[in-house]
Amino acid sequence: MHRVLCPVETLYVGQRSRAVLSCALRGRVDVGALSTAFDAVTQAHPTLRTRIMPDGQGFVLQLLTEDERPRLITRTGGEEAYAAELNTPLPVGGPLSRAVLVSTPEGDRHLFVLVVDHTVTDGHSSITLHNAVWDHYRALVEGHESEETVVTAGAAPSDSGDGPQWPQPVSRLLPDADPTATAAYLERRVEETRRHPVELVPYDVPGPAAPSTGQNTAAAGDIDIQRLALDEELTARLRRTARQAGVSVHSLVAAALLTTARHRLGGDGPRTLGCLSPVDLRSRLSPPLPASVMVSAVTTHLQTLDVATDTDPMALARTVHTRLGDFIARADHYHEMRITPEIPRNPALQLATVIATNMGVVPGPRLPTGLHVTDIRLVPAREHYFPQAGRSPVMACVVSFEGRLAIEFPHSTACFSPAFMQAFRDNVRTGLLAFTDAAESLPALAPAR
Repeated sequence: MHRVLCPVETLYVGQRSRAVLSCALRGRVDVGALSTAFDAVTQAHPTLRTRIMPDGQGFVLQLLTEDERPRLITRTGGEEAYAAELNTPLPVGGPLSRAVLVSTPEGDRHLFVLVVDHTVTDGHSSITLHNAVWDHYRALVEGHESEETVVTAGAAPSDSGDGPQWPQPVSRLLPDADPTATAAYLERRVEETRRHPVELVPYDVPGPAAPSTGQNTAAAGDIDIQRLALDEELTARLRRTARQAGVSVHSLVAAALLTTARHRLGGDGPRTLGCLSPVDLRSRLSPPLPASVMVSAVTTHLQTLDVATDTDPMALARTVHTRLGDFIARADHYHEMRITPEIPRNPALQLATVIATNMGVVPGPRLPTGLHVTDIRLVPAREHYFPQAGRSPVMACVVSFEGRLAIEFPHSTACFSPAFMQAFRDNVRTGLLAFTDAAESLPALAPAR
């Protein structure tokens, strides 16, 4: 039993990228109930219990046997657990999901980590999946549902007599389009990248030596994270700034990222920078696609901007906001999804100085009495960071759990040193705080789109 990957999904196969959802917990966890809850969501979503297999010129999702399907992993550990799980890839040819519960020896502190391959998920569906696990868990421990009922709660049964009910790729749910219009859009995009090549942030870690030396000065590197977290008050002030300025919080974050990146490039004059913003397609399809459907439903918007060291950050934010809004108003996000298979031949279509994802404001898990969340995180990770390239985009994953905005900066230590990324993070924080300080002095404009 298998499902063919569409050309857009196939692009994720080589990237080996994954969504890493985690929550830190205080209290007692019923391991048996959590295991049953994880089994429930993997039963409801067949893509979570598949492997990727080559098939001719492409790939397919192949259903795992009952013995091979992912099960909850439990172990004892401490603060080192998060880095260990972040750096543990999903095995090639193995399940596309993994759930791990790491508990302290005393059993009152836990880290739950849910990892899903980006071939079959995006930020919204992975967050929804994470919360669904805890919905099932709560129902079990509070006795609201039997184990048999919980298995299919919140989703249609995934298997029938004819096999799994596979979700359709988003590329097949797009509205009809004239192929000549798509071709013209691709031609225009390629020409734009040719006329406006963007500059990337150089690595500060020495890269591989020349082949003649036979030595590699860069270690293999680990995935490390620098995190910028705002409390509820600062998050509220940032939102107030956005409302008063008539822009989005996303555009304020993008401006802070671009300003910080510009200062890493040296000189004072304008430099051409690129900002890549993922665009959610779920709410823009007809009918809308629920976040519970486990597929990747994201396209991107790339814009280039000339940024100098004295460029006004709010002016940058207005430009980012306006261009992204116009992109969506023109329905170019559909064209962008259609041309995605061309990226391997034209990598500049998605080459940016900064990548600013934004999940918006999302809920955390609802837990039973006696169990409390102390932290929630969403981080993208991948296997290949290519230190030999010498420079790359800087990734920033933005999400607001329970009214608190956080930005995660994943990177390889073979490319950017922890000190470099700490300084980058701190400068972004300074830029965001400058926006919040200016909140009261800004005139009220139209609401952000």
